[in-house]
Amino acid sequence: MSRQANRGTESKKMSSELFTLTYGALVTQLCKDYENDEDVNKQLDKMGYNIGVRLIEDFLARSNVGKCHDFRETADVIAKVAFKMYLGITPSITNWSPAGDEFSLILENNPLVDFVELPDNHSSLIYSNLLCGVLRGALEMVQMAVEAKFIQDTLKGDGVTEIRMRFIRRIEDNLPAGEE
Repeated sequence: MSRQANRGTESKKMSSELFTLTYGALVTQLCKDYENDEDVNKQLDKMGYNIGVRLIEDFLARSNVGKCHDFRETADVIAKVAFKMYLGITPSITNWSPAGDEFSLILENNPLVDFVELPDNHSSLIYSNLLCGVLRGALEMVQMAVEAKFIQDTLKGDGVTEIRMRFIRRIEDNLPAGEE
């Protein structure tokens, strides 16, 4: 019985390592395809956005999470449910702005950066920028326009990885006349 339980754990560890290595290969290829880090950062964000737009349907179906009533509740769902479900981590939520429209997600351990060292010639590369795009894309599909950006990154010598989230506005549905 314990042997089967070990296989499940080993399988998840192997899957996460495979994902990490595959993501690393993707970033490496983007660095070869684009002239500078800023273009790679934009591509990672764009790819993440496209993933987020599609991933939100899977998330809503699998998590049974209802509609969030405010940005604080949204932050809790992102940190405690979404990151746990897809990356196996639970970031902490800190640094709320007085207006309650900004917060930081602190990742003590970013699984995307396992086995990674940034070369000196890529000092402005935001290696995990895909995550910001995923957050933007997913939240846009549930009518929230947000900004997501990296503030700190362990790959650049910081103690933690910090993603700053800022609520921009609620997106109104543009339904055809006569529909509600």
